[in-house]
Amino acid sequence: MEGPLSPQDNAYDLMRLTPRGDRLFEMISRYDDLLAMEGRQGYEPGDTLALIVPFLLLHGIAERNITELACKATLTQGARELLSGLAASGWQIFCITTTYEQYARHITGIMGIPFERVACTPFPLDAFAGKLSHDEIELFKHTEQELLSLNESADDHLIKSALDDFFWTRLPRTPAGEMIRSVKPIGGRRKLQALTGFSEAHRQPLSKWAVVGDSITDSQMLGATDQAGGLSVAFNGNQYALPYATLALASTHLSDMEPILNSWREHGRSGVTEELKHVISPAEKRRNFTWLADGDKDIQTVIALHRRLRRLVREKAGELG
Repeated sequence: MEGPLSPQDNAYDLMRLTPRGDRLFEMISRYDDLLAMEGRQGYEPGDTLALIVPFLLLHGIAERNITELACKATLTQGARELLSGLAASGWQIFCITTTYEQYARHITGIMGIPFERVACTPFPLDAFAGKLSHDEIELFKHTEQELLSLNESADDHLIKSALDDFFWTRLPRTPAGEMIRSVKPIGGRRKLQALTGFSEAHRQPLSKWAVVGDSITDSQMLGATDQAGGLSVAFNGNQYALPYATLALASTHLSDMEPILNSWREHGRSGVTEELKHVISPAEKRRNFTWLADGDKDIQTVIALHRRLRRLVREKAGELG
């Protein structure tokens, strides 16, 4: 949802409601990337949404703040047109998103996606707020001060060392540690599990699905769909998503995807490659398609192109993993 359907990053925007929350979130987001690449047992890309909980609680952020941000969120250009066009031509549309339920429920609602076709992160934030002790609040405050004291140019080792100590040593010793561990963001393996669940419930194998994603939380879902013979599309993807996609689209308009999706539904991958001959033009400035399934493209060139479009469409949120 965040990226393809809406340029906003809800967790980032929530943290920006707190003093220097943007800086803190960027560090935690980078830490999330490092843990995911490290392959830490039990950790999934997107668990950032659990890691920021102590700092949301410290500053009194509540569920109503999540809903308020959802009401202010904009949509990616062409998103509404794409979904309405697909629905009109018989597609079944689902949303699998790492974001909190309060945010996902609003955005998918205005996009016309029934909530039973949405997988997102349950988040009883208000219930958590009433369970914190004074000592836990002091721990959160001290940790925030420690992290924000790091130099802006602090390297990955320093960030990881500080956050490892908090999240894996100090926090687990408190009752709040168990509470925060109960937040299970829908990212990485959990996104793939959600897709598999929808696939089984609707009796449609992954080879019949088209999946759109853009970040590290989508890589497993994109890769599994591609390997099954379905269509996985990286829309303004980053370096963690693009290597797993069948097709890449760098564009300011999500609706540019519609002819490709319809060609795939009617004629499979051969239909997509044929359609690409008609939609790619040397003079095209708004969109750029790259067929990745054959593995013969210079992926670094594709990543550089998508990085530019990602920043254009998503602004500061586009820099996050």
